Amino acid sequence: MFILKTSNSISQIARLRSPKFRQAGSNCTLSFWYYNYGESVGAAELQLLVDGQKQPTVLWRTYYSEGNQWLKAVIQLGRLPHPFQFSLDKISLGVYEGVSAIDDIRFENCALPPPALSCEGPNHFWCRDTKACIDSLLVCDLVDDCGDGSDEDSCDPDLQCDFENGLCNWEQDVEDDFDWIRIRGPTPTVNTGPLKDHTTGTARGHYLYLESSEPRQFRDKAVLLSPLFNPSGYGTCAFRFHYHMFGKEVYKLSVFQRTVSNAKGWLLWYKFGNQENRWIRQTLFLSSSKPFQILVKGIVGDGFTGDIGLDDVSFLGCTLYNGKNLPTISTTTSGTSVPATLPRNNCTEKEFVCRASGHCIQMIQKCDFRADCSDKSDESACVREVCDFEDRDLCGWYQPALEQMAGNYSMLIAKTFKWQLGRGANLYPEEKQHCPLTDHTTCTEEGWYLFADSSNGEFGDTADIATPVISLTGPRCKIIFWNHMNGSTIGSLEVLYKSSNKTSKLWSQTGSQGPQWNRAEVFLGIRSNFQVIFRAKRGVSYMGDVAVDDITFEDCSPLLISDKPCTSEEFMCANKYCIPKNNLCDFVNDCEDNSDESPSI
Repeated sequence: MFILKTSNSISQIARLRSPKFRQAGSNCTLSFWYYNYGESVGAAELQLLVDGQKQPTVLWRTYYSEGNQWLKAVIQLGRLPHPFQFSLDKISLGVYEGVSAIDDIRFENCALPPPALSCEGPNHFWCRDTKACIDSLLVCDLVDDCGDGSDEDSCDPDLQCDFENGLCNWEQDVEDDFDWIRIRGPTPTVNTGPLKDHTTGTARGHYLYLESSEPRQFRDKAVLLSPLFNPSGYGTCAFRFHYHMFGKEVYKLSVFQRTVSNAKGWLLWYKFGNQENRWIRQTLFLSSSKPFQILVKGIVGDGFTGDIGLDDVSFLGCTLYNGKNLPTISTTTSGTSVPATLPRNNCTEKEFVCRASGHCIQMIQKCDFRADCSDKSDESACVREVCDFEDRDLCGWYQPALEQMAGNYSMLIAKTFKWQLGRGANLYPEEKQHCPLTDHTTCTEEGWYLFADSSNGEFGDTADIATPVISLTGPRCKIIFWNHMNGSTIGSLEVLYKSSNKTSKLWSQTGSQGPQWNRAEVFLGIRSNFQVIFRAKRGVSYMGDVAVDDITFEDCSPLLISDKPCTSEEFMCANKYCIPKNNLCDFVNDCEDNSDESPSI
């Protein structure tokens, strides 16, 4: 079909109407080829007309001559439950020179899912009236995939938001640079952002977007905060959302999860750059051993054609947290905060109060790798015996330098050489030469590890990550960990021992060790009131990240004086400890008073 000019009268309209369609399924797309060429060929637009709606929704526009060629347009229609038709409109403002044409119109995936005879298994949902069998991840996601609405019946409104009536229980972060904006119809700048929302598929529906025009600057960020959720079982809780990243200068959208309220959290997912003019669905699986919150962060690109849209956010299998707030990170050396209220007790200042019972124990029994309180509260703010980072939790390890900077947080910390959690699935292409592609625990791209990111900082910078103070360890205590040091300009990794103001080196390794995980073991023995520190030193360039995984403190709890006499296999130390006879005269002070190494034995 093409437009034939007949006269030069002002404001001529050529209009091509489609037949009427009753409804469309959630994956429906329309494509066609168009030709718009000539000196003053002018604009054309495709409109969606829905029964019962006065305002048409613009789905596609061409503004000016696009050369002597056929071009393809692909338009996402999505679920349209009411009867609708299309109108292709061309308006001439008096002078029309050129050719406008359209050909090969095609609808794809527009039917609703067909009825099924059976729908077995926990991963499927059987629609009530249409009898279609759909993936259970499509249930309660604000999209009627069944065609009868049964997959969206009896959903918890607190676990979903389509932004039609505001932000629901989501909030704007107050510590970012600007806010997400709620809007309907197209964003103000041409050729960027959505033309319609995802929920209704028309200009009547609302969605959130980032305005990247003035006064916004490159890398300004806007963060949206979810409600708080209870700890989840592994992989049982899902977050679904729809995003729209269209425009030449679209920069970045990312999702974080956090368990403390004044932290940025850890990265779950991100997307860079122009993803075309369409809404894209994303599902993320969440697991956490503590109450958590989701952060959706959009970052402005280097120009005004960088609007990012967000719509139809929902959670499946998650439960809302009934507490008021997440804990905060205090800047004590333990890296965690202690609640203000403790149970009634008669403990002195030099004793530790067990949180549940109010029972008193000696301070030296706190953080000694043995639970002396019935609720284990004496070991709660300490380093964990085994840490594989899979919960995306630092297990008590903390970075002293970052806590001192907490005041001028974002700017300084962003550019500092520091430790952070990472995984192969989140690497940029250029990082794959020098960062681990898989972790050591699960040997997959999805597994997490700790790494010192050398894309920040300068040659010779150091990054420390430390345990809270450990009160006491036993004679056979050692720390075992796996490290990955690969890259042309790798620096060094050291394990340090720090007690009061004295720091000494226990282990170190410098330079590239090849593209694999290597095991290291460091003997600690009996020590008291000390910290273990991993120190990474940055090489000449970013081509080399030091990583560690699976850190284990083995045999570290101190000896116990038993009420029972020593067995025939054991030796009684001068201080009444019992140790295996195998440990006599082996140059290790197993008794803690050296009586097992006495020349008189």
